[in-house]
Amino acid sequence: MRAAVVREVDALPEPGELPDPQRRNGEALVEVLAAALNPIDVKIASGTFYAGPPEVPYAPGREGVGLVREGDRIAEGTRVRFELDSGYGTNGSVAEFVTVDEAACVPLSDDVEDDVAAALGIAGIVSWLALEKANVDGATVVVLGATGASGQIAVQGAKLMGAKRVIAAARNVDALSRATDLGADAVVPIGDDDLAAALKNAAAGEIDVVIDPLWGAPAVAALKSLRIGGVLVHFGTSAGIEATVPSAPLRGNNITIVGHSNLTTPNEVKARAYGELVKHAIGGRLRVALDVFPLDRIADAWAEQAAFPHRKIVIHVTGS
Repeated sequence: MRAAVVREVDALPEPGELPDPQRRNGEALVEVLAAALNPIDVKIASGTFYAGPPEVPYAPGREGVGLVREGDRIAEGTRVRFELDSGYGTNGSVAEFVTVDEAACVPLSDDVEDDVAAALGIAGIVSWLALEKANVDGATVVVLGATGASGQIAVQGAKLMGAKRVIAAARNVDALSRATDLGADAVVPIGDDDLAAALKNAAAGEIDVVIDPLWGAPAVAALKSLRIGGVLVHFGTSAGIEATVPSAPLRGNNITIVGHSNLTTPNEVKARAYGELVKHAIGGRLRVALDVFPLDRIADAWAEQAAFPHRKIVIHVTGS
């Protein structure tokens, strides 16, 4: 089968061929139409992901949209959004065919396009579930990393869930201006200034929730801006894998830090959240900016994902 092939650790993927996957009981054989890239794919291929380097050669990618060609419970020809348990192995989503646990396949309506359905996956689900954990109805919410794919969805999702005020914060000042178009009430650049003070000023009141896909110094600064009893929901490490959290604001203000990972979230919970995202996208209430590449340009797409991890990139696999 045709695939994007990583032949060596830390090498760019290139168009090539891999053996066809063999379906097992409980799995669906899916012909991939569109595959979404994520920053984790680049980390895995480079050997810098915490689980260690992958076995090569392999096809990268953890999610996509395709047509079921064989299955036990899902009818042939059903279009689904799918997610793999990991990005390791010889058969990721940037390949002509992939085998997927049927429980990780969500049937799609004709109203949502392949590219949008793929782009709303991991980045959308993680943001939606983080917002649910924080209970943002009526809250003032800070979204860190608001220019990234997950951040863009978090800004819109917070408003859809009833947030009173949303402050978007990010390093990319040019891209940050778009956050107001997505519903942010205020924007705050993440730079060398006092981020906690800037967030408090933008809030025009108390801050109830921080949505954090960054960790590192920005998360610590945002934590200091929270009101007594505030909540920080953490789900990414774009700004660093470690953070030095001082005791005083955490303990003194009774702050709650909640972690979230899609990897340990049940499929049925992710499917429910994804269904809500798609419903809002179809209704025009939720947008996601994306760039599309054919499989033949996988090296260009990969380089863009590595250089601009905030961008959402979708690969057209079959027919490209």
